[in-house]
Amino acid sequence: MSTLLQAGQTAVRRDVDRGGRVWSEHALRVLDDTGTALVTACAPGAQTRWPVPYARARAAGDLAGRTDAMDALATGRWELTPGRWQDTELRMWKPPTAWFSVNAFYTAAGLRNWYVNFERPGIRTADGFDTFDLVVDLLVAPDLTSWEWKDEDEYTHVRGLGVVTDAEHRAVDAARGQALAMVQERSGPFADAAAWSEWRWAPDWPTPRLS
Repeated sequence: MSTLLQAGQTAVRRDVDRGGRVWSEHALRVLDDTGTALVTACAPGAQTRWPVPYARARAAGDLAGRTDAMDALATGRWELTPGRWQDTELRMWKPPTAWFSVNAFYTAAGLRNWYVNFERPGIRTADGFDTFDLVVDLLVAPDLTSWEWKDEDEYTHVRGLGVVTDAEHRAVDAARGQALAMVQERSGPFADAAAWSEWRWAPDWPTPRLS
């Protein structure tokens, strides 16, 4: 078992493709690490590195431009550019073997929404973990009473490109049911929904930085 990360330490989440090439990096602050789940967070300003086509689309608010990023991913040709997390505070719950993470996004008004991000199981590294975003997501209301699927069109596109394999597709299908069950049963982080709703980034915490 990997050494547990300490609260307050910086953890780097990396998205790494099947060939071992880094697609993105995101600096996070460790809140808790039990081995059962790693809980991390960040606030606006946290350092990232993103592929150039994705960074351009994000800066322009151009959702269609994200298709170019997926096409670059399929070809294996991209460069990373420095970026920063913007707009929201983020708290993330990542169990080691799950094909998803549970995220909560906060604005000045409080918890904006929950967001289940479907991704490969995490592989621990010396300073964080590697995974890979599998595009489709589940958007959940703050009070857990409603939800909707997000980025289904993009998911179909990356399936066609071969970015998501048939085996990964089957794993995502199973994970969809697991994630929905957690919401409906109020299990996992949803069992502590009230505490998560009240959580906020402490103003004296330093901005997470990449080395």
